[in-house]
Amino acid sequence: MSREIVVFITCPHQKEGQRIGKILVSEKLAACVNIIPGLVSIFNWEGKLNQEKEILLIVKTRSSCFQKLEKRVRQIHSYSVPEVIGLPIVKGSKAYINWLVAMTQGKKAVRKKSKEAKID
Repeated sequence: MSREIVVFITCPHQKEGQRIGKILVSEKLAACVNIIPGLVSIFNWEGKLNQEKEILLIVKTRSSCFQKLEKRVRQIHSYSVPEVIGLPIVKGSKAYINWLVAMTQGKKAVRKKSKEAKID
């Protein structure tokens, strides 16, 4: 059985976050992406203390997707070192976790899940 995770990704603005979220979901690297505006990040970069407005993406996926997801984010993100941090989902609604897994396994798994859902 796969292990489900939540991934945090910060972005400089809403437009980039929406673009990244749509790509991750359409490529089935993520089941869902939430976009949280109004984030203020304080960090050191190139020897300088920075404070920037950002948005936060909360991405629901499987740990087996993380490597491809992280690689894809690095390809499409405007930051040279984007934040891509995965944390385990310790507990979750069985129905939601089943949906998350189905959405990140491709069309065959989704069709199979749909047939199973009709039986119940």
